[in-house]
Amino acid sequence: MHMSKVYISEDANPLLKEYLSGSNHTIVEIKSTDQVYESISSHPDIFMCKINNQLIKSENDLGYSYPENIKYNGVQVGKYFIHHTGYTASKLISAVKAANLTPVHVTQGYTKCNIVAVDENSIITSDEGIRNTLIPLGLEVLLVSIGSVKLKGFSYGFLGGASGRVGDSVVFNGNLSAHPDYLKISDFILSRGLKLKYFKEYELEDIGSIIEEKGKYNPIIYKRIIRLYE
Repeated sequence: MHMSKVYISEDANPLLKEYLSGSNHTIVEIKSTDQVYESISSHPDIFMCKINNQLIKSENDLGYSYPENIKYNGVQVGKYFIHHTGYTASKLISAVKAANLTPVHVTQGYTKCNIVAVDENSIITSDEGIRNTLIPLGLEVLLVSIGSVKLKGFSYGFLGGASGRVGDSVVFNGNLSAHPDYLKISDFILSRGLKLKYFKEYELEDIGSIIEEKGKYNPIIYKRIIRLYE
């Protein structure tokens, strides 16, 4: 039974795709487009942003390069919406207001790329500006070293773009154990009662995040279905 859709780049490693589909998720692959520059042209977090499990999607309103390509690259963490709010798409800001979230401005325009949203109160980032903005809000922030993540066309990518929360697991596209801050990252995630999944077979790579859209189902009906199949 497929419980959720997971949006990933068509360039995601086959082992990640196999893991997600084998865990009963429907995979939606984002195909490359010439709307933005090549390195991020199939990255889900460039084209959509999740607000309370509702996906706010781009409708051909992006520009090719920064800052016109970051309009949807924000991230919700609990009651906060974090982004370079000077460039947020108007329809995304409307969704943020409708959800009664508090917008938080940061100077890092590729905000979602640089944030692993662990849970409603915790993030991982390599951006000191993001950390310094979020800690006074009461959020728990693990600051990690810059680099150690591949991104085609650049010297490095970001950990947020190489990962995503899927169910009760934080999933990384590649070998997290090779990251210099692996033990700190692992402890930070596991101490929050979450699972950790990564793939030792290949290097960590920024693929524009792994974005889960949970199934919109009625829990009572779902329980009945489960009983039918037990």
